Amino acid sequence: MNKVGPLPQGLNMTNETEGRIPLADLLVFHQLARSLTSSFDLDTILRTILEQMERMVEAELWALLMLDENTHDLYYAIAAGEEQEALKGLRVKRGEGVAGWVLEHGETLIVPEVERDPRINQSATPSLGKVKSVIALPLRGRTGTHGVIEILNPRVEMSDYSIAFLHILADHAAIAIENAHDVSRIQQLTITDDTTGLFNVRHLYSVLCPELQRSEKLGRAVSLAFWDLDRFKLINDAHGHMVGSELLALAGQRLKELSRKQDLCFRYGGDEFVILMPETTAAKALELTRGIHTALLETQFGMKGGLTLKVSASVGLATSPPDGTHMHEIIGAADARMYGVKRNGRGQVRAE
Repeated sequence: MNKVGPLPQGLNMTNETEGRIPLADLLVFHQLARSLTSSFDLDTILRTILEQMERMVEAELWALLMLDENTHDLYYAIAAGEEQEALKGLRVKRGEGVAGWVLEHGETLIVPEVERDPRINQSATPSLGKVKSVIALPLRGRTGTHGVIEILNPRVEMSDYSIAFLHILADHAAIAIENAHDVSRIQQLTITDDTTGLFNVRHLYSVLCPELQRSEKLGRAVSLAFWDLDRFKLINDAHGHMVGSELLALAGQRLKELSRKQDLCFRYGGDEFVILMPETTAAKALELTRGIHTALLETQFGMKGGLTLKVSASVGLATSPPDGTHMHEIIGAADARMYGVKRNGRGQVRAE
């Protein structure tokens, strides 16, 4: 990736006596806007931001930190330049270091000499012993600050024009990041069950076919467990549908907690659930499902009204390839075995 110095310094945006913005730079603004709004994929947007930073400013290190919405600190999402590998896994707390200060105050920070700036907590900035100067800009959108652009040791003195251009980049980047987040949330809603927060049956159909194709290609098994909560209608009849919905959500989340990280949990419909277990043989799936089943039956669910309830479940297992290689074959086999359990006393796991 080519690196060039700062943009032409013939125009100072703070000087009213200067002429118009050169056409070449207007085209750069246009291309920047198009690049950042042409995709809703966050990784693509972050790479585009990094590329633009490298083109605008010659420096030792360029980095983009993103806000973790759960922990409210910053993590290094992408970086380029010297010692970029040292940034992997590092976190910056709000108010600490250059990026933390920018996150807390929502303002651009330009530090020509790091050692003389009292705002800089040297222990909170990676490799600060080698950092002499830094530029950091907030990525501020309509819903707050989403991250920080950080440029360490720019190799030439930055003009007002170049700083203004970086602000334009930051503004466009913030909009693009917010758009990507909005699209991601909308996509998540389309594949999520409202009651339980698990994936819905539509998403099961969309992931099961590719997973079966992948397992067949690689010669690896994939298993599916079909769960049905026993006599759940009695809960609704005795305590009402509000309690029934709450218990359904708690039971679904409990299944997710008990499953492995690589497994996917779905609400199939009503009081039925599916757990998809990639790269899992029939024997291993039976072992795992029996463990989950025992733990679920032992779980006491504390309801909001002070009521404590327990659930039982009937489970049918199917594995590809022995039970088929197509989606409806696997779901049908697991469903049939689940109903076999229900006809023979309920509360068990059946794999054949």
